[in-house]
Amino acid sequence: MSKRLPARRLDGLEYNPWVEFIDLSKEYETVNLGQGFPNFPPPDFAVEAFQQAVSGDFMLNQYTMAFVIIIEPFFDCYEPMTLMAGGRPVFVSLKPSPTQDGELDSSSNWRLDPTELASKFTSRTKALVLNTPNNPLGKVFSKAELELVARLCQQHDVLCIADEVYQWLVYDGLQHISIASLPGMWARTLTIGSAGKTFSATGWKVGWVLGPDHIMRHLRTVHQNSIFHCPTQSQVAVAKSFEREQLHMGQPSSYFVQLPKAMQRNRDHMTHSLQSVGLKPVLSQGSYFLIADISDFKSKMPDLPGAAEEPYDRRFVKWMIKNKGLVAIPVSIFYSVPHQKDFDHYIRFCFVKDEATLQAMDKKLQKWKAELGP
Repeated sequence: MSKRLPARRLDGLEYNPWVEFIDLSKEYETVNLGQGFPNFPPPDFAVEAFQQAVSGDFMLNQYTMAFVIIIEPFFDCYEPMTLMAGGRPVFVSLKPSPTQDGELDSSSNWRLDPTELASKFTSRTKALVLNTPNNPLGKVFSKAELELVARLCQQHDVLCIADEVYQWLVYDGLQHISIASLPGMWARTLTIGSAGKTFSATGWKVGWVLGPDHIMRHLRTVHQNSIFHCPTQSQVAVAKSFEREQLHMGQPSSYFVQLPKAMQRNRDHMTHSLQSVGLKPVLSQGSYFLIADISDFKSKMPDLPGAAEEPYDRRFVKWMIKNKGLVAIPVSIFYSVPHQKDFDHYIRFCFVKDEATLQAMDKKLQKWKAELGP
């Protein structure tokens, strides 16, 4: 009997960079700034809502080949999800603008080329995936950029899948704009949110999608025929947490006001600390993350251990874990294979960590700085 082979669209999807780098970090005494989860608890009101949901009502415990445009860098699940659904990913990259010597780069300097973006749309394009604030870059798309995307989606009758899970984590007085709020876009947008990012409870695995009923009814059909288990108590806790936040919206007592203020301080702390060893952070406008340019290290240490074809940032992160005790994630994993070589001089750090972790990071960096000498 011949052995059945998996569908070819699954080729290459078995590699998991998260397993590789996190397993490596366990072999050394490290400060983990790689994974995007807070190592501080959710707010008390959310935990209390979860406890009430668990101990309360006992009834809660019962039981075509389409082209999809993906803007790079992108969270790495977008590509395999598109392939698993039988679609064909089409990639377009945000590109950084040059900065003056000594000037701190910002995620706002990474922009879409309007002509290049327009060229990706064809009669077979069915959807575009937009992530704002962006992981890993921390870019918050401006209204003008969103209007460009919206205009092209409407012109070509394309669905926009808007990943806005970091919508409450925006810094420096910027405002998150949902593309679904732009004229003509509600009818063609699915907006994704996450309780994990909203209430610092990533382990609850609760999210949601907002959109018009003519699209949502198909999504509900897929969901009810592919998902068996629902975290009912977590869902109730999230609902109660939103009810609490509605009463405090815009006030100093609001978690949606307090969390971004605290995380902006963390971002600034990490930015200054990374600069001390010659890393060049790109100032994040939002999300959990910032990326840092390692070009100077690439020019000084080009021959790090690893396969010659392996992107430099992956070899650098392994070297940093083993020799400096710091965990980050190579940014090349957030790009399609043809574009990885163009962006293999960046690494991603998560700054949504408690004070003790940031202090541990400082100690590692101070030791590194001392080794570099004057």
